[in-house]
Amino acid sequence: MSPSLTRLFLRQPIFPLQRTLSSRRTIGTVMSANLDAARAQVAEQVKVDIFTSTQDDDNKRGLKEVSRSFISDTITVPTPEMYLYAARASLGDDVYHEPSTLAFEAHMAKVTGKEAALFMPSGTMSNQIALRTHLQQPPYAVLCDHRSHIVRYEAGGLAFHSGAHAQMVIPSNGHHLTLEDVQEHVVLGDEIHSAPTAIISLENTLNGTIFPQDEIVRIAEFAHANGLRTHLDGARIWHVAAETGTPLSELLAPFDSVSLCFSKGLGAPIGSCLVGPEAFIKKARWFRKLFGGGMRQTGLMAASAAYALTHNFPLLPAVHQLTRKLESGLEEIGVEITSGAETCMVFYDPSPVGVTYAEIVERASQLSDPLAVGGSRLVVHIQTSPQAVEDFLAVVRKLAEEKKAAGFVPPEKKTYPNGRPYSSVYVKSKRAQ
Repeated sequence: MSPSLTRLFLRQPIFPLQRTLSSRRTIGTVMSANLDAARAQVAEQVKVDIFTSTQDDDNKRGLKEVSRSFISDTITVPTPEMYLYAARASLGDDVYHEPSTLAFEAHMAKVTGKEAALFMPSGTMSNQIALRTHLQQPPYAVLCDHRSHIVRYEAGGLAFHSGAHAQMVIPSNGHHLTLEDVQEHVVLGDEIHSAPTAIISLENTLNGTIFPQDEIVRIAEFAHANGLRTHLDGARIWHVAAETGTPLSELLAPFDSVSLCFSKGLGAPIGSCLVGPEAFIKKARWFRKLFGGGMRQTGLMAASAAYALTHNFPLLPAVHQLTRKLESGLEEIGVEITSGAETCMVFYDPSPVGVTYAEIVERASQLSDPLAVGGSRLVVHIQTSPQAVEDFLAVVRKLAEEKKAAGFVPPEKKTYPNGRPYSSVYVKSKRAQ
């Protein structure tokens, strides 16, 4: 470049470049302001307050409704004391091992006499993951009572998750499976027309009844002698321990795996636990992740379950006593008891006094303090009000008196083999469905 051109270039003003940079800063400032406004708008859209102005009063009414419901023990609710205890839990991520949950799992393994434990969101997941973990390669089958939760109330999970056939057995005594029942229906060997039995799954309690421990031992010994696994749906095993005074480790010793629930009669808001051998639980933890059950801050849930075991388990004997009072009251009225009150449930048939379930549901719902009733199953729990039992008996008694006054004549008493019906005693009222 010539000296004259160089002098000319150096004399050129730099204002255009300054104006360009200034414009960019202005545009950036405007864009940033617009973005902040957009973000604020989205934040306003997602903002939510789920509590009503009458939340405390609503909660009190809700607790009263729970105290007057015979639908299930799953409706039990956490107490303020449980929440205060849970609020102290550690805040780790359970997929990366959460301290409070690990401590709770260690306790569950110890108290059940098993090597390891795994906290689960639900009893259904705990059962289904247990079965899937045991099962390796089809064809295979799971032998169980025809009334079992794993085949009646888990949405076909056994077939969907494990591709397993269910060998459902009707107990010959109408109460519980026996070794003879199992031997009659178990499939051993390699006859290709049948799915071989791989697991014997029992349930205790089942419909509120206690499975005799000596029969469990007989079945488990037979299973293990033939290379079969044993699983227990022990969702309500707490009732057995409370009623019989038998340690959990003894009740669960015959089983390779056990599922236990905290959110039914024990009053925790969520959670079950699967216990078994260490290698089994390690594989089950993998399946839990696969099933979508890997959780984050589970300390709050584990702490609630710990509180329930410590403070609510001792309340179960009183629950059983109240259930027996309910049963005896129904018997005095003339109602047929189809499955007796061994723990927290009683099943009944009001037809001998001319009353239907729908009539009971309707009349109970019309009380000044309504009762929730679902059909043949009456469930008592730690938050059931004794007054609710008295009011329910009064409803049935009044209906029976009205039917008698209208000329109803009781039919001859039904008779069943061994004194019990073989079909499920769980009948839901059409009105309650």
